[in-house]
Amino acid sequence: MGMKYVAAYLMAVLAGNDSPSAADLKKILGSVEAEYDEAIAEKLVSELAGKTVHEIVKEGKEKIKAFGGSGGGGAAPTAGAGGAAPAGGAAKAEKKVVVEEEEEEDVDFDLFG
Repeated sequence: MGMKYVAAYLMAVLAGNDSPSAADLKKILGSVEAEYDEAIAEKLVSELAGKTVHEIVKEGKEKIKAFGGSGGGGAAPTAGAGGAAPAGGAAKAEKKVVVEEEEEEDVDFDLFG
C-alpha cells in the first residue's frame, strides 16, 4: 500500500475528519495531482474503519517494540570502519582548511533609522 494514501488519511484526520472516506482521500491526493487507485483507498479505509488514529499509532509502536527488541535500528557503518590501514601502514592525515573570518567594518548608517 502506498504511503501517500496513509498520509492523505492522516491529513484528513488532522483536519478534523475522524473517519475519512475514500472520496476524502481522492480529494486530498487530487489536490497535489497524485495518482489515485480506488481499490487501495477503499482497502485502507475499510481496514481503519472503527479505529482512531491514536489506537493505530499505539498498536504500531507496540509492534515495533516487539520486532526489534529496543525499537531502534543499528547505525550504518562509516566509510573505512573495520577496514585495514592504507598501504604502507600509515594512516592518511586529514587536511584541515582554516577559514579566516573577516572583521566587521564599522558602518556609519542606521538600518532602521
